[in-house]
Amino acid sequence: MKYISLITWTDQGIQAAKDSPKRLDQAREMGQGFGVKIEEAFMTMGDVDMVCIVDAPDDESYARFGLRLCQNGAVRTRTLKAFSEDEYRRIMNGL
Repeated sequence: MKYISLITWTDQGIQAAKDSPKRLDQAREMGQGFGVKIEEAFMTMGDVDMVCIVDAPDDESYARFGLRLCQNGAVRTRTLKAFSEDEYRRIMNGL
């Protein structure tokens, strides 16, 4: 299953922005324990500081990963469940 994670740095996270690449590496490593893979990560400008494309086996695994990720206090996340083009076409064909 694919997810798009919209990440914002907390006050604590922005104070340690220089450490953000190290935190991303740690998040990737931690994700393995949940069966979660951060496939792509982008730093963005605007209301969101980073966007990640994530693969997880199911919603529960991703939820556990996301909650654990936020426990360090450096980030907050908003998650969008994403459908592949094939899934999108099947959904639309079912209307």
